[in-house]
Amino acid sequence: MRYAMIFETHAHYDDEKFDGDRVELLSHLLRENNIGKIVNIGASFKGCKDSLELATTYDDVYAALGIHPENLEDMSDEALDWIRQNASNPKVVAIGEIGLDYYWVKDEEQRAKQRLWFNKQLDLAKELNLPVVIHSRDAAEDTFNTIVGYNTQDNKGIVHCYSYSKELALEYVKMGWYIGVGGVVTFKNGRKLVETVEAIPLSSIVLETDSPYMAPEPFRGQRNSSIYLKYIAEKIAQIKNISVEEVEKVTYENALKIYSKVKG
Repeated sequence: MRYAMIFETHAHYDDEKFDGDRVELLSHLLRENNIGKIVNIGASFKGCKDSLELATTYDDVYAALGIHPENLEDMSDEALDWIRQNASNPKVVAIGEIGLDYYWVKDEEQRAKQRLWFNKQLDLAKELNLPVVIHSRDAAEDTFNTIVGYNTQDNKGIVHCYSYSKELALEYVKMGWYIGVGGVVTFKNGRKLVETVEAIPLSSIVLETDSPYMAPEPFRGQRNSSIYLKYIAEKIAQIKNISVEEVEKVTYENALKIYSKVKG
């Protein structure tokens, strides 16, 4: 017997790539394909507003509000105040995606600016008692050290699109954080993430797509959607030598624990 639903913890249905079929997907197609809950993640200031609108329009959609490190031009005290004011909405379940991205940024002044706003958004999450969704690329040490300083019994989150070592993942798990596993785990060059999935307990994994990006095999390079989450679940089941149903069930329960405002 298949578990009732899969929880999509990270998608961007506000993206223009969904302009042609967004309503169809969110109103019935995803649910018809075993997708129960979806968290739409803010990345730009406009994306935050669009995510909130989607969450208030569709029963199964929830929102995370935050500014991605690549969109720092959107970050201001006014934007932070808007997030603060709207985070009390029952459909807003997290602050994110926030974090550090050094891939394109070599200038130390710009990296320092990322760290400043990362810390401000973490402080806001702590103030609001909401979990965080972390974006981190080529910034493993600074991200981890920042989170160690933020982490308490009540302040947790998801490390989205995890791309670092299994050893670092285990350190996050020890702190009670969750590791977001998406399509990369199915890629031929995704060995590092496969090793991470092997090393960490299923109780610390949540499923995500990052739609419309990062489609799993056999759809790599195409537009992604939450319908493809089953391929990620199947790969995790294969790695851990367990049933797909167990992967779906446990990761759904994990998502409800971290996104505690979502009603199961």
